[in-house]
Amino acid sequence: MLLDGKVAIVTGAGRGIGREEALLLAKHGAKVVVNDLGGGFDGTGADNRPAQQVVEEIKAAGGDAVANYENVADFKGAKRIVQCAIDTFGKLNILVNNAGILRDRMIFNMAEEEWDAVIAVHMKGTFNCTRHACEYWREQHKVGNVLNGRVINTSSDSGLLGNVGQPNYGPAKAAVATLAIVVDAEMQKYGVTANAIAPVARTRLTVDATPQTAAVMNVKEGEFDVFNPGHVAPLVVWLGSDDAASVHGEVFRVGGGVVWLMQGWHTGGTVSKRGDWDPSDLGSKIKAELAKGVTKKETMAEVFRALKQV
Repeated sequence: MLLDGKVAIVTGAGRGIGREEALLLAKHGAKVVVNDLGGGFDGTGADNRPAQQVVEEIKAAGGDAVANYENVADFKGAKRIVQCAIDTFGKLNILVNNAGILRDRMIFNMAEEEWDAVIAVHMKGTFNCTRHACEYWREQHKVGNVLNGRVINTSSDSGLLGNVGQPNYGPAKAAVATLAIVVDAEMQKYGVTANAIAPVARTRLTVDATPQTAAVMNVKEGEFDVFNPGHVAPLVVWLGSDDAASVHGEVFRVGGGVVWLMQGWHTGGTVSKRGDWDPSDLGSKIKAELAKGVTKKETMAEVFRALKQV
């Protein structure tokens, strides 16, 4: 199997995308730490049952897994997640940073606590787990134990494209994608790769927390369910494997059997002049360049429509 002998952590693995990732990682031979605090989509509350149920599913299918209930936003708690893998299975090879919450609000209405809570889980939580995993892999590399570490961060089109009502979630998800690029550059010499995915799938965050998307993601009986979260997991399994050793600092949108190879900020057009610009003249040149459509971006609605037409 593709992941025989590997040990993986999946955060937020009690439901949705994380659950599907944990199940498929185990199916392909990985031993899995199923981390989930078990809170609501807004991060409140806690429940051990979702993580434990996934562990039971994995074991019933002949795999091996352990439940972990730490909060990724807690720096020391994140270290305990990494240590759970090492203590239980003897090592760590794959880290899937999937845990997330939503506190949607327009920028002029957003409370400080709503900003802080989302940043803490997505941005800080991804940093916390990645930092401790990378420290472990670096230390192991120094003593000659090359573990071929894999970091897979979960970004979002809200971060890559922007989305109204998510001025906390969007920037956090953009940062998560950038963090993968930076970590990959720093950790290559230790045999580690870091990449990011932006799933297009039906989850509590895209349905329960944002009811306006529920209708878009509905599927008629008998139709192929393009928004099934299970369609995300195969890419994660492959990125976690030794076969993906040459894939560095990439960002992929994934869903419905489709994988998009994404590009970040890049030059779409240029205006230039030798010498100082007159501001009005510069402005007219920029508007003329923008009118060519060279910086036109996709919208999330366009992505959804395109996926349904594949």
